Amino acid sequence: MRRHPLAWADVALVEASPALVFSPPHSSPITHHSFLSFSPVVAYLKQPTLVDFPGRLAAIFFLSGCNFRCGYCHNAALLAAHRDGLPWERIEHAATHFRKHWADGVVITGGEPTLAPELPELIHRLKRHGFAIKLDTNGSRPDVLAAVLPEVDYVALDIKCSPATYPRLTGFAEVGRVAQSLDLLRASARTYELRTTLLEAFHTDDDLREVGQWIDGASRLVLQPFLPREDLPDPALRHAPRTSPQKLRAAAELLRPHVRELICRD
Repeated sequence: MRRHPLAWADVALVEASPALVFSPPHSSPITHHSFLSFSPVVAYLKQPTLVDFPGRLAAIFFLSGCNFRCGYCHNAALLAAHRDGLPWERIEHAATHFRKHWADGVVITGGEPTLAPELPELIHRLKRHGFAIKLDTNGSRPDVLAAVLPEVDYVALDIKCSPATYPRLTGFAEVGRVAQSLDLLRASARTYELRTTLLEAFHTDDDLREVGQWIDGASRLVLQPFLPREDLPDPALRHAPRTSPQKLRAAAELLRPHVRELICRD
């Protein structure tokens, strides 16, 4: 998922936020009325970016809830799905605003967007505004991915580690679902990238070799360094060293033969 520092705030602070628009805190149970009235979007960046959707000026919309528990997650505030989203009217207004200011893409990220029942509706509404859609996903719900893929222009699928080590790193044991999502992207005509965040102490050469065999033939792999932060879910990682350039280069050498394009981001 995208690395934006997120922190929930009350309504007054939300409106004063220089970069993000959040939905207000809401603790009541979801009702039929709230399902119809509220979108799954809990926050969006006020300004579009050029770095999240290749070739596009893109607005970034955040959804909450995730079925992974990665200790190095940079959007830990979005792990729990316990909030109503912004009203659909607010999303329509934001979409119109972004289109008037030259944005031609939208990135839907999280959290894990495919957990939201309203994801197809969100994509459909944004497509009506003329946006190209990029979806960030951990791949855990291939059925949802297959359903929305016809309206999605670009998919970024996280490949966390080798299949055998998924439960230890993510807390998610059904790695076969991620494999199904990977196969779905390989078979589709849509543009996609795979993304791996390298943890110096976790991703051994043997683990990376297994990753290479798993993703062999993929179109694009993006490697990115682990970045320590004070709000990471795992306290042990908050002051761990950033992934070294040497580790990134070594990983790239191991994985490059397995993909058509490899990109290292810092």
